[in-house]
Amino acid sequence: MTDKQVLSGVQCQGRACALGIVLLLSVLLAGCATGPGADQRDPLEPLNRGVYRFNSAVDTAVLKPVASAYRDVAPVRVRQGVGNFFGNLQDAWSFVNNVLQFKGQAAIDSLRRVGVNTFLGWGGVFDVATEMDIEKHTKDFGHTLGYWGFGSGPYLVLPLLGSSTLRDALALPVDWKGDVVANVGHIPTRNTVRLLRLVDERSDLLKASTMLEEAALDPYTFVREAFLQRRRSIIFDGNPPEEDNTESR
Repeated sequence: MTDKQVLSGVQCQGRACALGIVLLLSVLLAGCATGPGADQRDPLEPLNRGVYRFNSAVDTAVLKPVASAYRDVAPVRVRQGVGNFFGNLQDAWSFVNNVLQFKGQAAIDSLRRVGVNTFLGWGGVFDVATEMDIEKHTKDFGHTLGYWGFGSGPYLVLPLLGSSTLRDALALPVDWKGDVVANVGHIPTRNTVRLLRLVDERSDLLKASTMLEEAALDPYTFVREAFLQRRRSIIFDGNPPEEDNTESR
């Protein structure tokens, strides 16, 4: 077995182990926050808050400074090109999930976006499709499961990955399989591109995170509500039905 195969195997096992631990904890600790004031969508709130604090510490110490430096050093057009490139890869996976949801027009739009941006936009560096008014329909496998009636399950905060739900955590292995970057064979290249994508995404959130830090509210609750509402809205294409907070997609 080569060093490359060993490293790849370790990465896969590490991800599977981390996901397994999170799911095990969700089973063992279910109902630990079931007091009168507890949010029924977040029965693991004490655990989630601990993971949230850990993620925030890592972000403050490492990710935010790197993202700030990237924003300050890289020209705007370069950052736009990087974001467009990764957005084009996202459209490819969105095409698959729109097909799985039998959303014909959305699938066609996603496929057109990939074709136009890949061939006319220099591999996706330029977002020609948006200029041509081709609508973007971002979907992942968690959305697909929700569309077909799988409940979201409890809210989870995953180490380093952030906000999720039990359903979306279970969908992660499929999303990783559909991620072009995750399937790059050359490990140094794959890790470099992953890091660039992470830093680019974090740089886009610098202004929002600063506003959150300055606001007089509970950041954990705000992030949870924003995440759950956004996921639900995307699953129902912007027109979600009313929910009773006890069970939702």
